Amino acid sequence: MTGTGRDHDIVLLGATGFAGALVAEHLARHAPPDTRVALAGRSADRLAEVREGLPEVAHGWPLLAADTGDDASLRALARGTRVLVSTVGPYLQHGMPVVEACARAGTHYADLTGEVPFVRRAADAFDDVARATGARLVHACGYDAVPSDLAMLTLHRRVAADGAGTLRHVRLVASARGGLSGGTIASVRGLAELAARDAQVRRLLADPYALSPDRAAEPTVPQPPDLPVPGRTVDGGWVGPAPMGSFDSRLVRRSNALQGWAYGRDLRYQEVAWTGRGLRGALAAAGLAAGLPLGLAALAVPQARALLGRFVPAPGTGPDEETRRTGWFRMEVHALTTDGHAYRALAAGSGDPGYAATSVMLGQSALALALDGDRLPDRAGSLTPAAGLGDVLVERLRAAGHTYEAAPR
Repeated sequence: MTGTGRDHDIVLLGATGFAGALVAEHLARHAPPDTRVALAGRSADRLAEVREGLPEVAHGWPLLAADTGDDASLRALARGTRVLVSTVGPYLQHGMPVVEACARAGTHYADLTGEVPFVRRAADAFDDVARATGARLVHACGYDAVPSDLAMLTLHRRVAADGAGTLRHVRLVASARGGLSGGTIASVRGLAELAARDAQVRRLLADPYALSPDRAAEPTVPQPPDLPVPGRTVDGGWVGPAPMGSFDSRLVRRSNALQGWAYGRDLRYQEVAWTGRGLRGALAAAGLAAGLPLGLAALAVPQARALLGRFVPAPGTGPDEETRRTGWFRMEVHALTTDGHAYRALAAGSGDPGYAATSVMLGQSALALALDGDRLPDRAGSLTPAAGLGDVLVERLRAAGHTYEAAPR
C-alpha cells in the first residue's frame, strides 16, 4: 500500500450513525495516542456533535466532508488515509463507490456488511484492482462474521498443530443477548426486495459457495442446509436456524478457499441458534424454523414491508446503553476431523453483539490494518477477517476481553 505521506491513519466514514459513533468511541479509548484518526460524513455539524461527545483525546480529530453519492469526495478521502472504515449501510445501496475508491487508491478498507450480493459484487469488480495496488478490502468485520470466521481459524490452528487431519464436520451453535439492529433489518429488507425481482440474486443466495474466490474449484461435497429443522445438542438442548447463518457460513467457506482450503477440502460447515432446553427450547426452535422463511417471504411483499417498518428499529438507531452493556454472545463450535478426532472451539464476548461487541471488532480491525501491517497475512484484494487479518485480530480481540480458544473434546 502506498501509505507514505498520507494525512491520516484511520478515517471513519459514517461516524454520525449509531454504529459509527460507537466505533469512534472505541477508537478514542483504545487507539494509541499518536494514531491519526479522522471522522467523515455528510454533515459537519453532526460530526462536530459526535466528536464533542467523545473522550478528550478525540477533540482534535479532523472532520472531513464526504458523501457516498459523491465519487470525488470518496476519492479524496481514500487518497488521504491509510485505512478507511465504513459503517454506511445498507452496503448494497451505499458501499460500492467506497470500495472502488479504496481499491484504486491502495487504501485498506473494513466494513460491517452481512450482504452476500454486495461482497460478491465487490470481489468481482475490485479484487484484481486491490491486488495490484496492495489494498486489503476486509468485509464483515462485526458480529457478522468475525466470531464465526475467527472461531474457525482458531479451530484450524489447533487441529493443524495437533496433526489431527483437517476439518470435516463442523457445527457452530450461537447464542446471544442484545437488541435489534436497525441497520441489519434494513439490509435484510433490501436483500429481500432485490431477491424478489432478480432471479440471479436468488440463485446466488441459494449457492453455499456464493462467495468463493474460485467457484469452479470448490469441492462437490454437499453442505448442510441454511434453514435446518429443529434439532438437539449433545447436552440435550434445542437449536434452530441461525438468522445470519447463511451469510456467515458463506464467508467462512470463502476464508477456507482464500487460504488454499487449509481448513479442509471436505469441510461441511453449518451454523444454528441455541434456543434453550425442554419444551420452551423446542417451541422456540420450531418458531425459528417456521418464522425465518415466512419472514423473508413476507419482506418481498410491499405491504408487509410497510407494516414491519412500524415495529422494528429504523436504520441509524439501536438499543439503549443498558442493553448494550448487559448483552453478550457465545459461539460453541463442535468439529470432527478427517482423522476422526473431536474438537471444540469457543468464541465469546460481552456487550450487545450488534453494537457494543461489534464496535470492538470493527475498531480493532481498523487498528490492525493501520498499525500491524508487517504482521498481517501477506494478502491483498477482497478478503475476510480470517484471511486478511488472521491471528493478529484474534490477539487484539483477546486483549480486548473476547474469548477465542480451541481444544480436543
